Amino acid sequence: MTSIDEMPDFADRTDFEDADRGLVAPPAQDRITTADGRVVWDFGATAFLEGDCPDTVHPSLWRQSQLCARAGLYEVTAGVYQIRGFDLSNMTLIEGERGVIVVDPLVSAECAAAGLALYRAHRGDRPVTAVLCTHSHIDHFGGIRGVLPEDGDEGHDAVPIVAPAGFMEHSVAENVYAGTAMLRRGAYYSGYTLDRGPAGLVGMGLGFTSSTGSVELLPPTVEITATGQEETYDGVLFRFQLTPGTEAPSELNFHLPERRALCMAENASHTMHNILTLRGALVRDARIWSHYLTESVELFGDGSDVLFASHHWPTWGTDRLKRYLGEQRDLYGYLHDQTLRLLNQGHTGTECAELVELPPALARAWHARGYYGSVSHNVKAIYQRYMGWYDGHPSSLWEHPPAETARRYVDCLGGLRPALDKARAYLEEGDARFAAQLLKHAVFAAPESTEAKELLARTFEQLAHGAENATWRNCYLTGALELREGVQRTTLTSGGMAGALSVEQVFDSLAIRVDGPRAWNLSLATDWHFTDLGERHRVTLHNGVLVHTRTDTPPVPGSVDLSLTLTKPRLMDLLAGEGTSGVDYAGDLGALQSILGVLDDADPSFPVVTP
Repeated sequence: MTSIDEMPDFADRTDFEDADRGLVAPPAQDRITTADGRVVWDFGATAFLEGDCPDTVHPSLWRQSQLCARAGLYEVTAGVYQIRGFDLSNMTLIEGERGVIVVDPLVSAECAAAGLALYRAHRGDRPVTAVLCTHSHIDHFGGIRGVLPEDGDEGHDAVPIVAPAGFMEHSVAENVYAGTAMLRRGAYYSGYTLDRGPAGLVGMGLGFTSSTGSVELLPPTVEITATGQEETYDGVLFRFQLTPGTEAPSELNFHLPERRALCMAENASHTMHNILTLRGALVRDARIWSHYLTESVELFGDGSDVLFASHHWPTWGTDRLKRYLGEQRDLYGYLHDQTLRLLNQGHTGTECAELVELPPALARAWHARGYYGSVSHNVKAIYQRYMGWYDGHPSSLWEHPPAETARRYVDCLGGLRPALDKARAYLEEGDARFAAQLLKHAVFAAPESTEAKELLARTFEQLAHGAENATWRNCYLTGALELREGVQRTTLTSGGMAGALSVEQVFDSLAIRVDGPRAWNLSLATDWHFTDLGERHRVTLHNGVLVHTRTDTPPVPGSVDLSLTLTKPRLMDLLAGEGTSGVDYAGDLGALQSILGVLDDADPSFPVVTP
């Protein structure tokens, strides 16, 4: 844990001045709810942050959470506004000749709609003339329905939806294919199930937390495919910079040259970001991230008076924003280069993480502190990107799974009682890190022991109270909650994205649900003709693998077990268990039942801190 003596200057109030600058109006309501009254965002939940820092929160994290709790409509520069504090992310509103261009419409439709209503209450009832999603993470596109006109449907031709190349592919890969596991782990790192307050959730470092309203993914109608590409929407000129492989696999920055304003999406924010987020994702490329930040300075630095982003508050002044981007660039470049230096000397990822420390100039920069990402986890992620999970030691090749390993460790210690006594001693000596490691084995070896679970919960709490990193704190406290009260059922879902999937992506999603052993002896072929799309797909199940291919020709008679003619919406209904009404078919309908019968259902509430 970081010593207060190593921190930046707490007397420096520049960030607070920037976070408060340009406030037009606070939120118009206390809560944001769904149509049936369910609360999806509570502005009062952050009121406790107005007080002094308690001893249950790291002072630096308390400061960051106070900054992230600012909420309302803010003016960034002439014709550019932001909604902040209505969700984990910001929504930016850029005024054009006829209406307003919406950038990153938050997580939930309800929050995006409330933010747009606040803007319109103070800037006029301007129509939405375009929507721009800067990258493929759900907090930057999930609320899109909340800003589109009611008559705007799948095509919404009158309202272009702009996104970087690869947006749909990566949105689906991250939020659907591994969506259940990511949401479950996301509930840990977001603190979703924690009480709001000094003993529980105080924020996520990027913002307070995520809203829990209606989420949807709509395909873009315009793709940005190259750096330097220029587009004009509602009379506003945009110059784009593509940054794939940085904070998201599909991401862009943009410049408004006529307003001397630069949007850095989530590539530069007021925290060290993640190279690999704790909820899971593709490992990001710290090297290319650093290079793209250099490119941003070269392309847009001298032509900008203000820098804003999809989280946090803006930075004003050409020299200030260039220095800020330079330090962010050096942050990711340093982590990358030092990790590679050390791994090439033979150090493992865990060893590298203990050895790397930031240069003093970066460690003293508030925006480089580890509120969301961390030096430790980022170094391990960089190691993973280059070297994988294997640390090079042959004993790591074929380890026992956690519960079996735990039972053997506890046996080596002489049983559960000596293991608990040892852990308690380490905790009392101030070594909560090892106490947690030891108690993990105790709980996995004897999950029925309430004493072991309570001692681990107390250890997690101690680690949480000293954590500067918000997501570490949330993981520790959520683990303590699960140990004491069991798994907290989650209502988070990415189900609203299903309608945006292509047919190929739907079948990919089915393939990862096939229970291989149950399907070993099945050999089936089906033909799917989608009349609304003019597409035909051949789907086979063989050796436990579901394979689909696009084809232009009807099947040769006798070559498939079942042919189906339907629309894509009927496919979604069919997979949801609504039967074959509206589906024409020829052949053995039992083939379809056999395929559906070997699909596993994902568990969105699997245990994490118990076996």
